[in-house]
Amino acid sequence: MDDRFRQAEFATWIGIIVNGLLAIMKGVIGWISGSRALIADAAHSASDVAGSIAVLAGIRTAKKPPDEDHPYGHGKAENVATIIVAILLVVVGVEIAISSFEVFLGEMPSAPRGIALVAIMISILVKESLFQYKFRLAKKINSPALLAEAWHHRSDALSSIAAFVGVFGAIIGQQFNIAILVYLDPLAGLLVSLIVIKIGFSLAKESSSVMLEQVLAHEEIQPFIETVKKVQDVKRVDELLARTHGHYIVIDIKVGVNPHLTVEEGHLISKQVKKALLANHSNVNQVFVHINPYYPNNDEKDDKD
Repeated sequence: MDDRFRQAEFATWIGIIVNGLLAIMKGVIGWISGSRALIADAAHSASDVAGSIAVLAGIRTAKKPPDEDHPYGHGKAENVATIIVAILLVVVGVEIAISSFEVFLGEMPSAPRGIALVAIMISILVKESLFQYKFRLAKKINSPALLAEAWHHRSDALSSIAAFVGVFGAIIGQQFNIAILVYLDPLAGLLVSLIVIKIGFSLAKESSSVMLEQVLAHEEIQPFIETVKKVQDVKRVDELLARTHGHYIVIDIKVGVNPHLTVEEGHLISKQVKKALLANHSNVNQVFVHINPYYPNNDEKDDKD
């Protein structure tokens, strides 16, 4: 567990440092070259820094052990961080859209300088590399916050591609006196905004489901049910509810056992059920077992409450 958080924190710090440097580079070159798309891209990278800081705080909170006030642990702190990143993406996307749209209301803009293309190419390579690194690590250690940050990097790479097309088109348009191509730079800014907003909403929707205690689908809990059925003296799985709690899963389960067993024997079976789920499913962190009496020939006597 400690190694999981160590890897997540290291990856997040890399994101903070790299995004900070990229934001400064793109902001300065965007201002020098006069590229709206590159300045918008710089704002996107700056939001990545804020998002990474939120993710870092979420990861550090999530690694705290369960306590009296948080008996299920602090795993959802990562989902809170994910929602913060999603909100940042939407806000930045709207700001980029407004800034780009204002260009169409003024005089015809001048095409950016060629140096903007160099900055954008560097950004694309760096951001896609960060996405690949964090996406793979997030899947490996099952971190929703790190996964959100990875998609934030991918959105930045996509927005940089849009910015590259816009800047390149604007330069060509001015060189060959094709007025409409000059507007490709602010158009790219608008495209960037749509990409950013869409990713933001997608991340918010996914994390909100976790925060609202949405249970896993039937096909997702089948492996848990099969594991429990193999436990000795478990006659039937009456109900199994599993929900994601940050990077791990919490399970509430009701099992039917011989109604004539002693309380101690029923307790031992519940311990075996919990042990089996924890041992066979690394993503399960908490299990709560309820014992029901099982009457094979008279189901109406079953108490499944």
